[in-house]
Amino acid sequence: MTQQQKAPRSLAGIAGIIAVATLISKFFGLVREQAIAAAFGAGAVVDAYNFAYMIPSFLLILLGGVNGPFHSAIVSVLAKRKQEESARLVETITTLVGGLLLLVTVFLVIFAPYLIDLVAPGLDTVPNGAFVKANAIVQLRIMAPMAVLAGLIGIGFGTLNTANQYWLLSLSPLFSSIILILGLGILALQVGTKISSPQYAILGGMVLAGGTLAGAFLQWLIQQIAQARAGLGTFRLRFDFKQPGVKEVLKIMAPATFSSGMLQINLYTDMYFASFIPSAPSGLRYSNILVQTPLGIISNIILLPLLPVFARLAEPDNWHELKLRIRQGLILTALTMLPMGALMVVLSVPIVRVVYERGAFKEADSALVSSILVASGIGMFVYLGRDVLVRVFYALGDGETPFRISVINILLNALLDWIFIKPFGAPGLVLATVGVNCSSVLMLLWLLDRRLNGLPWREWSLPILGLTAGSMVAGAASYGTLEVLQRFLGENGLLIQLLQLSIAGLVGIGVFAFLAAWMKLPEVDIFVSRLRQRFLKR
Repeated sequence: MTQQQKAPRSLAGIAGIIAVATLISKFFGLVREQAIAAAFGAGAVVDAYNFAYMIPSFLLILLGGVNGPFHSAIVSVLAKRKQEESARLVETITTLVGGLLLLVTVFLVIFAPYLIDLVAPGLDTVPNGAFVKANAIVQLRIMAPMAVLAGLIGIGFGTLNTANQYWLLSLSPLFSSIILILGLGILALQVGTKISSPQYAILGGMVLAGGTLAGAFLQWLIQQIAQARAGLGTFRLRFDFKQPGVKEVLKIMAPATFSSGMLQINLYTDMYFASFIPSAPSGLRYSNILVQTPLGIISNIILLPLLPVFARLAEPDNWHELKLRIRQGLILTALTMLPMGALMVVLSVPIVRVVYERGAFKEADSALVSSILVASGIGMFVYLGRDVLVRVFYALGDGETPFRISVINILLNALLDWIFIKPFGAPGLVLATVGVNCSSVLMLLWLLDRRLNGLPWREWSLPILGLTAGSMVAGAASYGTLEVLQRFLGENGLLIQLLQLSIAGLVGIGVFAFLAAWMKLPEVDIFVSRLRQRFLKR
């Protein structure tokens, strides 16, 4: 879709749209997790849902996620084509992918018991493990059709991205959260405070699974309506598999899918070890949403606008500009994720208490989740930085390199899980993931240096090191502020906790903002200026 498209929006304009839409979507995602925590706490019901949702979630992230392989492949190919060619290509890819994933759905329904045994072998050794396993099998069968929906959602994301439909692209995940919240609300109205009692545990699990499936279907349906209105294909069977674009999409999609799949195998490895620790799956889930909320917002702001730009700069004549865009992505990642991670580390306890500690979610649950959140905060920069670099390889038409790195890191992740789980418990599983992401970033940078005939290491590393130091100073200032406030105000009461968290967080952000402004980074100045122009104009 080159000349036939409307004039592309500026990066700042796109970032503004994505920021608002993603913020709304992530807010509802957080409310969803709060509803689950209040209803069931960190225990058997949520553990069963986590194990059952692991495979559908694997497929939804792998195939249907924004910046996932399906999305990346569609964007990389459609960005170079005229609009009239795109509808036929999208419909053909949808037919091919939908047929293959229908077989996956049947497989999940039939072999659900064996898959749960494979995912969570430790359930046979922990208290209440038999109940968790039986509940997980039922939920997995309910959510099995998400295999098909995951692929179709991923294709829809890529198609809407190339059509500059950023608002719906970032907003559509909230529909899944809304459906699940409504389901839990209806159940709570029916059974009241008994919702967390053992006799309603199976019903609660079925509501979680059914709401998740219904939300995914609604998300896909809304995408289809927008896609049809943009003239980019409808839900129609088309078997024109010989058109050139199909081969080009598959050339990127296949290795990229395997590469991303390797990353999800790391998640399976973590859950394998977590099944031997009671409540660890629930703790990992609640901590993960606190990390993924800012990560998802920043990821969409940075990666969605840059991915088509990377694709258009893939030719050697444009590599100088490509390097500038890569630097922009990495420094924006550091500017946002490093201070965010520092605040997650020093404010982990009040964050968890303010967000979750109510209903069935007790103080012991807060202690577990906050300890995991500390480990997660340490690795926020390398998590998103790896995604930026992987998308550069996809734009260059190279999905094999990230795949090979992911294969190496599977063994590294398993080794680090085995080493860290003994001294650190559940947080050790997150520290293992941080180590794997660090390894990925270093290998990707080294290979990109060779691919692009050298990278300006000094120009990239010095600002990132400066932002790292600034984040540490900001974290120390935030921690000191929290200690002083707790000494004078105490630690109990939601309003007091919220006040302390807000003041300590603002102090940390203020200190970091001052230090970042003092560094006078050109990318930050340009980006902030354009965002201001965009919002002031509105």
